[in-house]
Formats: sequence, structure tokens, C-alpha cells
Amino acid sequence: MPRPPDHVRRAELLSGVIGYLGEYGLTELSLRPLAAYLGTSSRMLIHYFGTKEQMLIAALETQRPDIAGMFADIPDLATLRTVMSESFCVNTTADWISSTRVLLQVLGVASIPDSPFRGYAEDAVHVLVEALTTTLSRFHPTVADPESTATVLVSGIRGLLQDRLVTGDDDRVDRAARMLIDRMLTPGPSADR
Repeated sequence: MPRPPDHVRRAELLSGVIGYLGEYGLTELSLRPLAAYLGTSSRMLIHYFGTKEQMLIAALETQRPDIAGMFADIPDLATLRTVMSESFCVNTTADWISSTRVLLQVLGVASIPDSPFRGYAEDAVHVLVEALTTTLSRFHPTVADPESTATVLVSGIRGLLQDRLVTGDDDRVDRAARMLIDRMLTPGPSADR
């Protein structure tokens, strides 16, 4: 009879998977090198997670922040603008960079037909857009079309995150992010776009 998975070890492995992918990438991921990096065997990874795809999705789930909670206590558009600018322009820790790299890779792979990551990626995008739409809806009519505004912000920031990770030009990307956030979250004609 197989022994049940050790939940502490499983959590350690998931954390290590994100670190590995942040360092080596997703495109050439193979279980043997990953297992060696994690100090285990590919057989044990299958024992804990089933498939490589299930393991990656489980690892990504550990990195997902409480998006709705991030926006829950924001009282007005000005505060939202400040929070979004600071979150984008300040958060550049090694863990954040690693998990962001992994998320962007998965989103890219999810655009391939029949990708095993499509469901996860769709959910990741919808959760963020829906949480931001709900917040923006509280400020209606200041924000004329909360869902479109949320979509522009989420997609624009995702592109800017990719730009930052590819080019390393933090100053230029931070200025662009502040411009996007300010234009989309300023009452008046720019909010109607």
C-alpha cells in the first residue's frame, strides 16, 4: 500500500518548483533535472503531484495572492491609484520576480491550442479582472466602464511586467506604469476610454 504524501514536504517541493522555474524557465522543463534541483526523484514528484502539469499548477496556486482582499478596503479612486502604483513600482523582491516570471511563462504557454495550462491561465486573468471590476464598480459613475477599465489595467500592467523582466529598465517601465494607472484611474474623460 503506498504511503500518503507528506504535506510539509509537498509544500517545500512546491516552493522549490517556483524557484527552479524562475531560474531555468518552463520551456525545457524536465522532471529529472527538476527533481535533482529539489533533492528528490522524478518518481517522488509523480507520487506527490500526479503529472508535471498538475505539479506546475499546484506550485502556481501557492503563489496566488488574495486579489479580492487586496482591493477590499480601498475607499476611493485616488487610494486605488496610489496602491496600484506602489504595488507595481516598489515590489521587486527576488520571490516576486521569480513567481512573476513563472506566471508570465504559463500565460504564454496557455495561449497555445489545447494547452494544459489554459484553465489555470483563464482563471488567473478572470480573478484579477473581476476583483478590480468589483472595486471600480464602487466608484461608478466616476469610472464609466469598470470592466473595460479593469481589463486595460490588468493587460497593460502584465505587458509592463514582461517588459521590466525582459529589459531590466525599471525606471522607464515604472514611469509607463504610473502613466497607465493615472490615465485609467483619473476621473473625467480619460476614465471613459
